[in-house]
Amino acid sequence: MTTPLNRRDVLKLGGGVLAMAALGRSAGGAEGDAKPDAPKSDAPRPKRALKKAVMWDMIGAGKTVLEKFEALKEAGFDGVEMNSPSNIPVDEVKAACATTGMLVEGVVDSVHWQQTLSHNSPEMRAAGLKGLETALRDCKAMGGTSVLLVPGVVDKSVSYDDCWKRSQEQIRKAVPLARELGVKIAIENVWNHFIMSPLEAARYVDEFEAPDVVGWHFDIGNVIVYGWPAQWVRILGKRIVKLHIKEFSRAKANNEGLWKGFNVELTDGEDNDWPAVVKALDDIGYNTWACAEVGGGDLKRLKFVNERMNRILAM
Repeated sequence: MTTPLNRRDVLKLGGGVLAMAALGRSAGGAEGDAKPDAPKSDAPRPKRALKKAVMWDMIGAGKTVLEKFEALKEAGFDGVEMNSPSNIPVDEVKAACATTGMLVEGVVDSVHWQQTLSHNSPEMRAAGLKGLETALRDCKAMGGTSVLLVPGVVDKSVSYDDCWKRSQEQIRKAVPLARELGVKIAIENVWNHFIMSPLEAARYVDEFEAPDVVGWHFDIGNVIVYGWPAQWVRILGKRIVKLHIKEFSRAKANNEGLWKGFNVELTDGEDNDWPAVVKALDDIGYNTWACAEVGGGDLKRLKFVNERMNRILAM
């Protein structure tokens, strides 16, 4: 199955156009659980030392891997989220990392929308599993720590319960390899008509009984069409492995069309509620990566994205 929008193509665009939103135990209570008479502290919260990354397809500066990583470094980023399977030689990525000091945050499974783990065809599901295994191995080789995975897609021909059962069956087959490599499988919330609540997301992850291997790649912008990011953060808690940073405007979506909701620059929207989100991240002890998934471009554009991410992390 193909996505309504191609994540890679849109990430290459400049401006505020966003790419690919394509749709247990709690580490904290739901928002509003704090006692109303609890005293408020005026002490400043600790500085967030999250490492910052962008997705590979956002990098419009440079032609070679090395040139692109040099641009990322100049723009102020710490790393990059690669794609796998891909035609980019792993050795070239490793050499560019060694030269520039850039890190590979993780990789995105590049076949999970076409060779879905929920497909009606057993052969297609097997191909999807093979793609996931390749992504896990490439991630380890490049020094990354997680593979972003869209677990499946619900549509007219694939029922919700079949998507749940089939995707879990295939992911379980990859758990031993992920554990051997020390690379996590990070499920992403996307517009796939599947797992549209944080309680359901927590249950889906917990059913693997493998917290060392299976977690969640939380996309902040993607949930706004049907939820509130800070609530997801508190419910998912320690299950969150990585973050995607982007905006979504309900007003734009309502007035101009659903996908136009992503056409807003970081910190310019009204619906993310970044102070609440970063406070929730602080409360669950999240301390790894923040990866931008917004319209990319040249060095000037990358510096702009970095500055806006700095604003968010300073809230």
